[in-house]
Amino acid sequence: MPVTASSSHFQQLLDTNPQELCSRIPCSFDKASGTYSLNAWGVDYSIDPAGKRIAAMNPDQSLHEYFVIFLVYYLLNDTAIQISGEWISEKDMAGGPTFFRGPHAIPTAWISDRFANDLDSFKQFCTEHSGKPLDMADAAFCFALTSNIRVAVLYWTGDEDFPAEAKILYDSSLAKHFALDVIYALAISVCDRFVLTS
Repeated sequence: MPVTASSSHFQQLLDTNPQELCSRIPCSFDKASGTYSLNAWGVDYSIDPAGKRIAAMNPDQSLHEYFVIFLVYYLLNDTAIQISGEWISEKDMAGGPTFFRGPHAIPTAWISDRFANDLDSFKQFCTEHSGKPLDMADAAFCFALTSNIRVAVLYWTGDEDFPAEAKILYDSSLAKHFALDVIYALAISVCDRFVLTS
């Protein structure tokens, strides 16, 4: 089902020149329907500014409300994002140590709890969802959510003293283009994808 987002953000999309937007964002615009098409993490989305909705073109694909928020901000970003190739954590971002705690703590335990020390299952899941292996942690994979948005998911198995642990890293370019609450929305969406996708 489509999930609605802020009316003001959709109005901003309506006010944006489609040609200019598509020149900096890897998406397309259909003039007849007034909708944008965008592929994000292997899923095709239809963005309808006038109808104030974003929907996965595959009706069976779940769409987390926070991912809708991220996609809207992604489309409204003023400048083209250039991948840096430098991985940072949320705590490396300006204001991150204060923001990403308490109610904004990223629930990476959703990921570690799902795989429960089954490293092979973690690797299989990441490979099946277009992850590219990285030489970090006990296992780590990079995901290209779009052509210029990168996140990495790291996983460590636990033992009798320490439980399994997961962590998300971000290409440092994200911190230059998005507010912390938007990055939080992205992080929740990544955790949710691991939990809800078989």
